[in-house]
Amino acid sequence: MNEGYAKLVAEDLRLAVLQLLLRADGYDLNDRILSSALAEFGHRPSLDRLRSELAWLKEQGLIETRTVGGFTVAQLTPRGKDAACGRAQVPGVRRPEPDGG
Repeated sequence: MNEGYAKLVAEDLRLAVLQLLLRADGYDLNDRILSSALAEFGHRPSLDRLRSELAWLKEQGLIETRTVGGFTVAQLTPRGKDAACGRAQVPGVRRPEPDGG
């Protein structure tokens, strides 16, 4: 896969995760639900790939994670909410379109 294309896919995947968390009650979802819901955004990452992206988002301060019964639960932080809404630009995360897309 072309490096530029892979970067675009990763940035879009990260934005999709943040936007799914933004929609969730309590701003949190487990990795299995996220994996299934990402198909709505055209992403079908392996569970391993998703967990790697969650770790990256955590390193950037965009989410917090915890492990519950073998699931990784991700919760949106205020900085993550700003990135999901386009109020903050974070290198490595695609900025949403002004219409929310």
